[in-house]
Amino acid sequence: MISKRAILWLALAAILAVSASCGKTDDTGDKKGPGAPEAASGGATWAPKGNEGNITGTIAFNGAAPTPKKLNMESDPVCAKGPGGTNEDTLVNDGKLQNVFVYVKSGLPSVTFPVPADEVVLDQKGCQYHPHVLGIQAKQKLKVVSSDPTAHNIHPTPKDNQEWNESQPPGAPPIIKTFARPEVLIPVKCNQHAWMKAWIGVLSHPYYAVTGKDGSFTIKGVPPGDYVVEAYHEKLGAKTMNVKVAEKADAKADFSFEAAAAYKPPSLRIEPALVLP
Repeated sequence: MISKRAILWLALAAILAVSASCGKTDDTGDKKGPGAPEAASGGATWAPKGNEGNITGTIAFNGAAPTPKKLNMESDPVCAKGPGGTNEDTLVNDGKLQNVFVYVKSGLPSVTFPVPADEVVLDQKGCQYHPHVLGIQAKQKLKVVSSDPTAHNIHPTPKDNQEWNESQPPGAPPIIKTFARPEVLIPVKCNQHAWMKAWIGVLSHPYYAVTGKDGSFTIKGVPPGDYVVEAYHEKLGAKTMNVKVAEKADAKADFSFEAAAAYKPPSLRIEPALVLP
């Protein structure tokens, strides 16, 4: 017969085990909070079959286009002597919207997409981030470089990935980082220069694009199927569309946004449909 003291010790050991498991962190060192994306069960590694198509489109802007505001860089003499720049949060050219992150949100097969070996580069030039919006796969290398003769401080502030904050003085080597899981979009700031902003879309697959000056985009090599495509803008929010991709064909996905005086950004979290490599 088990004594009362033995029972009490067993109960205490169980409580301690539960407490320890609740405090465990994931591979980035972050605790997973409520609503954080979880990897879904998947199958084999994806390989193109030769019957893939593309998703193409244009993002229109309806209404009076905002005038880009000139950036005040007087706080840094080096930046102030440079070419200067304007706010890039809403760039409209001939009624077309630039810097919209467009990606396949759902519908892809349950497979693992290989992580590209090449790096995605984020440059600091003229005391602004270039590009303003970029896409990258989870665990793909982000290479942060500086073309400026002044110090910068790169500080992404994700919700579902590990936050980091590093200085990069003139002539310093590139900063190499990765993001462990999908997240759209991650804001990036520079603690040294308050006007510097960038956005990073992290996905578990390669099916994304960023609109250019003419508002156009192309997502290449998409497997035939039915998808939900999302267009996400840092100020104007997100819009989705159902798109059917046929074999070796182009599918159209044209979006339009309107100016919003009191826009409240939606949740930045997405639910990945695929397993991370």
